Amino acid sequence: MRSLSIALLLTLLLSSSALAGEIHLSVAASMTDAVKELSATYQKKTADVVLLANFASSGALAKQIAQGAPADIFISANPKWMTYLVDEKRIPTETVRTFAYNSLVFVGAKGLPVVSMQDLVHLKRIAIGSPQSVPAGQYAEQAFKAAGLYDALKDKLVMAQDVRQALVYAERGEAEGAFVYKTDALLAKEAVILFEVPQALYTEVAYPIGLTAEGADNKDAKAFYDFLKTDAAGQILKKFGFVVR
Repeated sequence: MRSLSIALLLTLLLSSSALAGEIHLSVAASMTDAVKELSATYQKKTADVVLLANFASSGALAKQIAQGAPADIFISANPKWMTYLVDEKRIPTETVRTFAYNSLVFVGAKGLPVVSMQDLVHLKRIAIGSPQSVPAGQYAEQAFKAAGLYDALKDKLVMAQDVRQALVYAERGEAEGAFVYKTDALLAKEAVILFEVPQALYTEVAYPIGLTAEGADNKDAKAFYDFLKTDAAGQILKKFGFVVR
């Protein structure tokens, strides 16, 4: 009788797990901490939903989604990779909107004599996210070219797989400094912001969000997507340094 009760309990537990809704999130690495808190806040009210997040560079995530990786919601660190998935018919245009804004800064050890773009020529190693797939790296490259410094800096660049890795290089001293988002810099333990990159040198950092074709048919994903529009979600984004308009 006891074994029968245990078997029944296990069946009920497995059944309830199977009934839990799943939401697959593909999120730009620079939004890791904010999205973790957004997810935790949401799950306090909707315990029957499981949020599964994949954090990486926007380009890597977009390519994974295009190849069929599970994703209901995509948050990119720039419009380029969202447009790519819209063109690939993986994200319906009508679900795309701007989620938040950010800015680019240069970080390094406190006391490093770098206060402007022009000072970078005196450094030996500068970390940036690989421009091929990391939006922060693309913005940094834009700034180099706009400031007329690209040729002087190109051989000093240390490529990182995402913006968080670029920050780690600066934190560990593996590069003298790194170009990262302001939100990432606020999380640094060793590195400090040495200067903010003039906005005139690069495209405004906008984070678009969109539901994939699968997400648009997933009621749980749509509910979380709607939650991300609320004032409560906006306050969490602001807490981590993002700008919400």
